[in-house]
Amino acid sequence: MTRVAVFPGSFDPMTNAHLDVARRASGLFDRLVIGVLNNPKKEPLFAIGERVALIERCVADLGEHVSVVAFDGLTVDFARAHAAGFIVRGLRAVSDFEAELQMALTNRKLAPAIDTTFLMTALEYGYVSSSLAKEVARFGGDVTPMLPGPVAEALADRLRMTPRV
Repeated sequence: MTRVAVFPGSFDPMTNAHLDVARRASGLFDRLVIGVLNNPKKEPLFAIGERVALIERCVADLGEHVSVVAFDGLTVDFARAHAAGFIVRGLRAVSDFEAELQMALTNRKLAPAIDTTFLMTALEYGYVSSSLAKEVARFGGDVTPMLPGPVAEALADRLRMTPRV
């Protein structure tokens, strides 16, 4: 039996916390599909294609059993499309748990055969979020402890192109 998991998120941009969860999930499952959500309710800094390409660069060393795919719609539909029995979600702190629990229970109601697996991010990334990294970068702070190298470079390039208001 092949254990397939999806790791969904908007990843705008991917952080070291995300990468830590992806790295550990890649060791737990036979196939890991990182799903990059195209969320119409958000205005991302990076277009969906850019996010997919950046993540591919960041996870290239994890092996061929890890892929990156853009999607929209329900996570459970994305999981079904990839024959996944698991949804991987990362937790940084207790504050994440309530929203993640609500999502997991909703997904369980929509797709009882798909389980949600929570992985705690490594302690050194417990404070990291995409929003925080973007804010630190906008004010000229060092984001290299928060972001994989290719993402930090892309973020710096993007913000140099964006005039400050």
